[in-house]
Amino acid sequence: MFPEIKKNFGFGCMRLPTNKFKMIDYKELDKMVDAFIGAGFNYFDTAHGYMLMRSERAVKKCLTSRYKREEYVLTNKLSWGFFKKQEDIRPFFNRQLRACGVDYFDFYLMHAQDRKLFEKFKACKAYETAFELKAEGKIKHVGLSFHDKAEILEQILIEYPQIEVVQIQLNYVDYDDPSVEGKKCYDVCRKYNKPVIVMEPVKGGSLVKLPEEAKKVFDSLGGGSYASYAIRYASSFEGVIMVLSGMGNMDMMNDNISYMKDFKPITQEEQNAINRVKLIYRKQNAIQCTGCRYCIDGCPKKISIPDLFACLNDKKANDTFNSSYYYSIHVKHGGKASDCIKCGKCEDICPQHLPIRKLLEETAKEFGK
Repeated sequence: MFPEIKKNFGFGCMRLPTNKFKMIDYKELDKMVDAFIGAGFNYFDTAHGYMLMRSERAVKKCLTSRYKREEYVLTNKLSWGFFKKQEDIRPFFNRQLRACGVDYFDFYLMHAQDRKLFEKFKACKAYETAFELKAEGKIKHVGLSFHDKAEILEQILIEYPQIEVVQIQLNYVDYDDPSVEGKKCYDVCRKYNKPVIVMEPVKGGSLVKLPEEAKKVFDSLGGGSYASYAIRYASSFEGVIMVLSGMGNMDMMNDNISYMKDFKPITQEEQNAINRVKLIYRKQNAIQCTGCRYCIDGCPKKISIPDLFACLNDKKANDTFNSSYYYSIHVKHGGKASDCIKCGKCEDICPQHLPIRKLLEETAKEFGK
């Protein structure tokens, strides 16, 4: 369908390797890019806001300046925060091309579409502008990434049938989750014959940091990392052409390459194990945060919301000293959960539609003991 894509596994550039100063580690990233391309993969995904607006420059430094254009497939996105009217879109797009060091993008996605953002994109004729850029040869394929209810996705695909690909959140926990509607969104893509790109297959890393009971289920299979079952699960769906993984070091890269280079779909035995893990995971009553960090920028109290939620999830799952220890570290550099003034800005931007204010109350209560 898209002959330029070599394999069904992509390098997500939202979580890149960093050094002790929290800056992108370019030497490590060079090694990871080389290993990825050397293993036969070629799909890279970035956006202007990723890595505190450093991801595109990292792509230029470690990928596009080091490899020929035909050796990689590059996806970028039109993100909501960087334009206010149609006239802003082309200048922003051209800045993205320069930042990435390319003359065109293979895929260009309308970023993080939901009911509210779709209305903005329509009002600014963002889709129409992207289709014009495609006609001019500056984009090969136009698509969208999506975070909302399936009925909104269907509305978008009806209004813009020219959309060629849809990126959705799909993993074994979110598949039946009513807040994410992974299965329903996937079914809409299949209904309209749209190829699927999967994001968050390991749910921001939470499907690697499993409860001990869940780890034992996978360990009983006799091999494979916890990430391998999550990524191969997402890759096994019909119509899924790409699964993205944000990899922060060479160990993650090597692990992912080991089972995706010669991809084999999930077996029935593995599916049964995944079903057991899903039940265990739900019993933990964990907060379904993917760590996208969109909520932090607008927080007037600079609360590191995903990190504090991760601490609470860990405390619920394992109840060890580590959760309180890391909570104390995170609040040194930002607000405490109890500092929340309930302005609601975080909930307006949350792709998972979490009741963040209520969850921060719970977090404050737990760690204020």
